[in-house]
Amino acid sequence: MKLRYLFPLLLLGSPALAQTTRTVQDLQLWPEAQAELALPGSHYLLLALRGARSTSDGVERKLGFDERRITLGYEHFWNEKWSGGATLRYAAFGGTHDFVWPELLLRHRSPLGSLTFGQRFSLERSIPISNEGSAGNEISGETWVRLRVDLEKQLPLGRLTLRPRLSYEAATHLRLQKAENDPDERTIQYTSARIEVGCRLAEAFDLTPWFAYQTSYYLTVPQYDANGNQTSGGKLNAVLPTVGLELRFTFLQGRSASERHQLPTQH
Repeated sequence: MKLRYLFPLLLLGSPALAQTTRTVQDLQLWPEAQAELALPGSHYLLLALRGARSTSDGVERKLGFDERRITLGYEHFWNEKWSGGATLRYAAFGGTHDFVWPELLLRHRSPLGSLTFGQRFSLERSIPISNEGSAGNEISGETWVRLRVDLEKQLPLGRLTLRPRLSYEAATHLRLQKAENDPDERTIQYTSARIEVGCRLAEAFDLTPWFAYQTSYYLTVPQYDANGNQTSGGKLNAVLPTVGLELRFTFLQGRSASERHQLPTQH
């Protein structure tokens, strides 16, 4: 079986929605500025700066954001369908703890009728680099496997090009050897369903508004009444609705946009 047909099988372990508690958190706002550098030979560098802010009131923030993130990415296209690369992300969460995430990625894109079908498979490691204000609770690193599938279509409208796109991502915490004191986990710990409309306003400028339903899946300690009936706890689905806006500036270095592979709007 070809590798590209194996990718969607990872999604079959998605968490069941039956017998779970579902909570919806306050809306998140994620603005992001990106700079893409086109290098010779279908090589690309991407720098992204993101801020995350909750719409809930009464939250103390630094620089106006609950989270600040910097991402440096590299990608190389081997041909029209396959590319691979790596990213390195740094994130600060409210001044309490910082993380870096090195990631290796493999991407496949192919035509599906008038659409483009994409798959992105990655392996990443979260590494805590500070732990201030966590009341002595140790934060350990984790290894994650992620799979994203998407459908995209390009609609030229004169000088403007629209790129409507739907994507779905699932992630699981990879533990090669589970210790006795490790907590039980759901098969899939995170999913994200995203809809967006990329707007290519010029060869060197893209604007992409998007909306996503991000969900984290937990196993919490069950609570029982005097008769042994479960009253709370168990499976919990925490939904985080998010609105984002990405601005991307592309440095073509003398090349035409039509002569190069174009990076996806959602890297």
